[in-house]
Amino acid sequence: MTAVVTASPRTESSLAAGLAGAVGMVCVGGSVAVSGALAGAPVLTVQALRYAVACLLLLLFARRAGVRIVAPRGAECAWLGGVVVTGMFLFNVALVQGSRHAEPAVLGVAVACVPILLVVAGPVLQGHRPMPRLVLAASVVTGGAALVQGLGRADRIGLVWALVTFACEAGFTLLAMPVLGRHGPLGVSVHSTWMAALLFAASGLVVEGPSAVLRLTAEDLLAGAYLAVAVTAVAFVLWYTCVSRLGAARAGLLTGIAPVAAAATGVLMGGPMPRPLVWAGIVTVACGLGLGLRPGGSVDEPEKLSYPSA
Repeated sequence: MTAVVTASPRTESSLAAGLAGAVGMVCVGGSVAVSGALAGAPVLTVQALRYAVACLLLLLFARRAGVRIVAPRGAECAWLGGVVVTGMFLFNVALVQGSRHAEPAVLGVAVACVPILLVVAGPVLQGHRPMPRLVLAASVVTGGAALVQGLGRADRIGLVWALVTFACEAGFTLLAMPVLGRHGPLGVSVHSTWMAALLFAASGLVVEGPSAVLRLTAEDLLAGAYLAVAVTAVAFVLWYTCVSRLGAARAGLLTGIAPVAAAATGVLMGGPMPRPLVWAGIVTVACGLGLGLRPGGSVDEPEKLSYPSA
């Protein structure tokens, strides 16, 4: 007699959430080469257009899907504003400023360390202890991502900007957790994108001037369109869906996929094949993900976030 094993609804939901987060990180990793095309563009203006277009797409999707977007209230505005200022505005500023004092690998390794912070801070914010297995898995993923990125050189200012990049990347997830319960992934994405569009537009007018939009080339617009659709409208919803169902700790492990996707994108765009050290990093990331996301065992975090309404 053959035993038939079926997956529980919770397991299937976790797998779907993990897949959503993984696809979101693939989109983010693939944006590295695209962002390079904007080196000479008025970046603030491009970012304003990016987030405005993404917000419009998200609103259209919400209408078609019958999802009601509710207005933020009270402290929710502060949490959403924190997501925008840290995870979107300062993060992009840190990348630009940091690249002037540090090699890209230094900033990449800073972002690769985010899983360790999320796996510790996420459960603490929810009133739980960090799980040793997840801490170990996050360390393995971070090590593997660092191998994929490589180690670069930086001066003191570059190291400071790398630290800012690290903190801002973590803020994008941690500051959204208190509002995910009421607004959901789609609502958080809509509100964060319209806030970001206004912030970048105001900054662009001051720094780049109102005529900056006229200096955009066709290449700039195409790169901005990819960032708006894949990296923002799609990736934001997928990522926040993953965080809301798996929690920040387990979802944070998936950020290790971004540098792997960046390396793969480079090859697809005609770059050289990865060196042996990069392949070792990819295998290490996979081992860390397998350790942290394997089914079974004790429940590491509640599948649904349990924050009181702000």
